Amino acid sequence: MEIVHVSAECYPVAKAGGLGDVVGALPRYQQEAGHVSKVVMPMYRTRFLYENQWTVVHKGGAALGSAWFEYTIIQEATNRLGFDLYLVDVHGLLDRERVYGYEDDDERFIAFQIAVIDWLSSWQHRPDIVHVHDHHAGLIPFMMQHCLAYRNLASVPVVLTIHNAQYQGAMHWDKSVLIPSWDSWKRGLLEWDGRINPLACAIRCAWRVTTVSHSYLQEMRASSNGLEPLFEYEKGKCSGILNGIDSQVWDPASDPALDRHYRTRDVASGKQAAKRALCEVFHLDPEKPLFVFIGRLVGEKAADLLPDVIADSFAHIGRRMNFLVLGSGEREVESKLNALLGMSQGDYGLYLGYHENLAHRMYAGADFLLMPSRVEPCGLNQLYAMRYGTVPVVRLTGGLKDTVVDIGDEKGYGITHRHASVGDITHGIFRSLGLYEHPAELHRVRQRMMKLDFSWHRSAQSYADLYKTLK
Repeated sequence: MEIVHVSAECYPVAKAGGLGDVVGALPRYQQEAGHVSKVVMPMYRTRFLYENQWTVVHKGGAALGSAWFEYTIIQEATNRLGFDLYLVDVHGLLDRERVYGYEDDDERFIAFQIAVIDWLSSWQHRPDIVHVHDHHAGLIPFMMQHCLAYRNLASVPVVLTIHNAQYQGAMHWDKSVLIPSWDSWKRGLLEWDGRINPLACAIRCAWRVTTVSHSYLQEMRASSNGLEPLFEYEKGKCSGILNGIDSQVWDPASDPALDRHYRTRDVASGKQAAKRALCEVFHLDPEKPLFVFIGRLVGEKAADLLPDVIADSFAHIGRRMNFLVLGSGEREVESKLNALLGMSQGDYGLYLGYHENLAHRMYAGADFLLMPSRVEPCGLNQLYAMRYGTVPVVRLTGGLKDTVVDIGDEKGYGITHRHASVGDITHGIFRSLGLYEHPAELHRVRQRMMKLDFSWHRSAQSYADLYKTLK
């Protein structure tokens, strides 16, 4: 099959979250399985753009409301990522460094989607599947079926994958003029709660809808930022396919970010070496268990609770552990975490920002990963952590519920709690310390985790099986 993925992110080209990791890995595994998998994304001005070779494959133009824009499609020339990568350039809209966060994001991503389908409509053949990801590509199914100029694409099956339903791209109706001439009888497909809602539109128009874990799909029928009735109504075409991880990138036996590599058989000594190197950088005591948090410092991740969790743990459990936080996000959370540095006694470290290399070293050097998320569609961090023998301490929600089994079960390998609260998280830390104090059991848990298979092979096959039902 020929599959065209359309996404706002793809690692290592441009990444803001887990969407980038998924789109950077799934197509390569599909390619290895014998399919032709392609990725189309905006041409942000990132290092990847300037450090690689490109070939212009198409130039075109289209209307964006009353304005006319020209676009260029370029292809990465060396197949560096293991699949065909195409970037869409629209001068004045997509030629920026950041992925999101601009006042004209609506115009940027509508222009991107128009350019994609305008290009696809010019092909001499049709792909087997167009696979769109999240709301940034959510108008494509509607445009392919109901925009007058692109109805030649209406017979191409479209699959939507929802990575996070909290973000829907809703916009006022005055933006409807930006969409290429469309059948006005189909207005209801665009509208949700009085606004144009690209994610709701994609759910209605896509042939199949997937979410990135089974539990997240069930949760969205009860809590999806206003789309609950839609998920209930469209449940017949929805399914959950758990994300995988790129087992070549995330491998402690070969990770270039690590000074010393390790495997399941020498996980104890390998992790101790990684912890010592990490603690030296942040002036922490390597003899203490190390708890880390890696990710966006936002309410969705329950990062706002971290300052109180760390302070309460020190106050009520004692200074028996180290904490290390890597991330960026809400200023108030960053400020409170930064303020904790003043009370550190060589047991707390902080890095505000994004640092891929440091993240790899933290997964290797940590004993426990904190993931108390309020919302977690799938979660990749817990999968990375387990690959490196780091015990996840997680809230039972979304993909965390599907991937982490509590050590209270006979074959468990993680520590779970039910509520995103300071008390529940602190209790999880207390339980973790109990595990750490029993090295033999900790070693068995680490080995059990590292033998789990969360690679993309299984997930890629699930997508292939889904595609086959649409042919």
